[in-house]
Amino acid sequence: MFKQMKKYAAVAAVSVTALAVSGQSNAAGWDYSTLTDGIDFASIGTGVLAVAALLAAVYAGMKGAKVVLGFLRS
Repeated sequence: MFKQMKKYAAVAAVSVTALAVSGQSNAAGWDYSTLTDGIDFASIGTGVLAVAALLAAVYAGMKGAKVVLGFLRS
């Protein structure tokens, strides 16, 4: 029984040490600045906003047509 407790205590000590070391090494997080320095996200954002505005105009036009048709039916 005592041998098993020593074995589990040793495994627990090694596990805690490994977790502490890995937690300290990644505490600052990953640095992706070298990968993303060459990408210009402004043009991508402009394109996404243009598509969103186009879809909003289409949906607003559909809603307006339904309202006008609703007025004509009544």
